Amino acid sequence: MYWDEGIETLSREKLERTQETLLAEHIALAYDKSDYYREAFDKAGVKPSDFKQLSDISKFPFTNKYIERERQLKKPLLGDMIAVSEEEVVFVSASSGSTGVPTLSPFTKKDFEEFQDVQSRLFWAAGMRPTDRYVHALNFTLFVGGPDVIGAQNLGALCIWAGAIPSDRLLFILKEFQPNVIWTTPSYASYLGETAKKQGIDPAHELAINKIIVAGEPGGSIPATRKAIEELWDAKVYDFYGISDIFGACAGMCSERNGLHLAEDHILVEVINPDTLQPVAEGERGEIVLTTLRKTARPMIRFRTGDIGTVNKDKCACGRTHARINIMGRLDDMLIVSGVNIFPSDIEFVIRNMEELSGEYRIIAFTENFTTKFRVEVERALDNNEDKETIAEKVSANIKMRLGVKPKEVVVLENGELPRATHKAKRLIDERK
Repeated sequence: MYWDEGIETLSREKLERTQETLLAEHIALAYDKSDYYREAFDKAGVKPSDFKQLSDISKFPFTNKYIERERQLKKPLLGDMIAVSEEEVVFVSASSGSTGVPTLSPFTKKDFEEFQDVQSRLFWAAGMRPTDRYVHALNFTLFVGGPDVIGAQNLGALCIWAGAIPSDRLLFILKEFQPNVIWTTPSYASYLGETAKKQGIDPAHELAINKIIVAGEPGGSIPATRKAIEELWDAKVYDFYGISDIFGACAGMCSERNGLHLAEDHILVEVINPDTLQPVAEGERGEIVLTTLRKTARPMIRFRTGDIGTVNKDKCACGRTHARINIMGRLDDMLIVSGVNIFPSDIEFVIRNMEELSGEYRIIAFTENFTTKFRVEVERALDNNEDKETIAEKVSANIKMRLGVKPKEVVVLENGELPRATHKAKRLIDERK
């Protein structure tokens, strides 16, 4: 049932003691070997000796993407956050650079091997076994999720390194090789299934896929979105979470599919109020902050991910004790409308639960009288003959019921009019000045 039972089912008390030991050593390494961390800790007036228990992590300064990028530019190629020489680095991934200069994530040989062992653990928890055929449909070009296929190979599965290829080619692979497990984004899983149907292929009966691993968007943890993908493919969907600044997938769903187990022997998680920077109560929504415990190439101490989510540290019904996270969306994508925080995933929850709609949607944020407003574009389901005005009223009322605020306008389009994503879907269009 477990890839590493001793680690995955460690009691909460022993797990936290293990984290304390690892983190004490990790903070000392960061201070001794990294120019950035020595400077940052000295500026904050803290020393490695100030860390004695997990709660002491709050004494140490945060890092974020902007600091990471700044320090990389200050000392190219890898920056001065690293704690090893470049000669010890064997692999680098890179962020997309969509918000600035791409940031590199370095790994030593040991870092990389441990990274892939975690991937094997997550694949195993999702039900992958050596008898499976797995197609890896993620981008290999500098993307941190590219090498995750090695974790599936280490597990013993037959692996097909497809990468980000045209949909026609991927469907050919699915039809010819009949793999039963695939990893992609929620949007692309929907798009690929729809494309298969247009080509006369029934993904639920003519293809062998019975497990779909998704990541990169919150959809995999939204029940209605997951259900729609599952019905399209007749397969179970498992959500994974990763972050380029640390490593590939570091959390994933188990057989219970009730949250994503974080590899807590590698990463410490905090959830903070992004305005006050203070911790929120367990189970409350806040910004996810991650601290590496073992990655030596570049330690990440209190890295503000910009992801909004919750943490549950109760023991899972599967027997695993590692905390489960749920990601709602990006802080960058959050809208504040009439004092209410709104994420695209909140809108998606409503849209995907309405049989009158196709499930596709787009949010447009704009400014009116110096305040933020938003409109929602949706598609009428193929078999729905209701007039568009009635559908729009239903959508608006359901959003108001769910969120407490309603959109300025709901635009109902015909099925297929909204663009389909072949990677990550762009759900929010921000037209505010």
